[in-house]
Amino acid sequence: MTDASYLIVGGGTIGLALGWTLARRGADVTLVERDRAGRGTSWLAAGMLAPDAEIGFEELELYRLSRESLSRWPDFVRDLEADADMSVDYRDDGTLIVADDPDSEEALRRLYDFQTEHGLNVTWCSGAEAREIEPFLAPRLAAAIHAPMDHQVDNRLLLQALRVAFQNAGGTLHEDTEVEAILPNEDTPGIRLTNGETLTGQAVVVAAGVWSRELDGWTPAHTPSVRPVKGQMLQCRMQGAFELSHVIRGPDAYLAPKSNGRLVIGATSEERGFDTTVTAGGLYDLLEGAWEVVPGIYDLPVDDTWAGLRPASRDHAPLLGPSGDPGIWTATGHYRHGILLTPVTAQEMARQLLDGETSDWIAPFSPSRLHTATAPTS
Repeated sequence: MTDASYLIVGGGTIGLALGWTLARRGADVTLVERDRAGRGTSWLAAGMLAPDAEIGFEELELYRLSRESLSRWPDFVRDLEADADMSVDYRDDGTLIVADDPDSEEALRRLYDFQTEHGLNVTWCSGAEAREIEPFLAPRLAAAIHAPMDHQVDNRLLLQALRVAFQNAGGTLHEDTEVEAILPNEDTPGIRLTNGETLTGQAVVVAAGVWSRELDGWTPAHTPSVRPVKGQMLQCRMQGAFELSHVIRGPDAYLAPKSNGRLVIGATSEERGFDTTVTAGGLYDLLEGAWEVVPGIYDLPVDDTWAGLRPASRDHAPLLGPSGDPGIWTATGHYRHGILLTPVTAQEMARQLLDGETSDWIAPFSPSRLHTATAPTS
């Protein structure tokens, strides 16, 4: 049996950022990852930091949390890049949400009215005005919303930096180490590895994304209500005169350009369990949707395809805080917003763990809100 003050299960952006934040404050932290840290779901994301573009008509509490997290990103990046001595390609070019026909323009107008009603910093653009902002947009686009406050980061550089910064801060990282079970206990909670070894500490934080509920040891009432939602994606390589500057969100696909030439196109949303098969139909839909709004992708080389699994809770909002099982906490269920919510999750969870303070930012996302739920909501 090995003792550590804080044990984190899961080495994605949430687990690594929380571990780094705790270690920076002097805590003894051990992070256990079943594969390579930073190479799971977070590696397969697009890195968009887009609360204004992604606001939902019934997600105002989540939008508030997302806006707060976005406001923390510049300082978070400054500290991370300093600790890791590398860039994460944080970009503040903004996002264009575009409509390519009258029906999508009508839907876009409803979104714009909702956004302005809630005071968002967005601008309605004609197709011509949108092309002045981003010349690579299709010439026949009907309209667009410009969301200048929505930013992006290269999620793969982010994960590499978090891994380095966590270890530089004194954190202990165990990769290729699978956790079999959590061991709830009021005084010495722990985890049991598949090799039979037991680790104990002051608290265990489960940040294992879609695999969070797969761990043994949960009591039925407190098992995290997290399911996988499949998202197929592809990557093109920008070359020649093609150099998209802004994140583009069309009705059927989004395009996220990175400074190193990667152009990430995504993403399907499929209830397929843990299936990660890339399908011809999924790629066709993405390519068609992307081509409709940015036709210049037609001649770009495709250099990668993949399918990731988003961790979705019953209400599609994260589960942040004590799980209900003694000594076990959760930081999971971020669904589409894991990269965006990284700073606020790491900082407020660290505050909760180290100082015993639950901020107003994460209080609405306590796992206890779902303990009495009787059915999933979509």
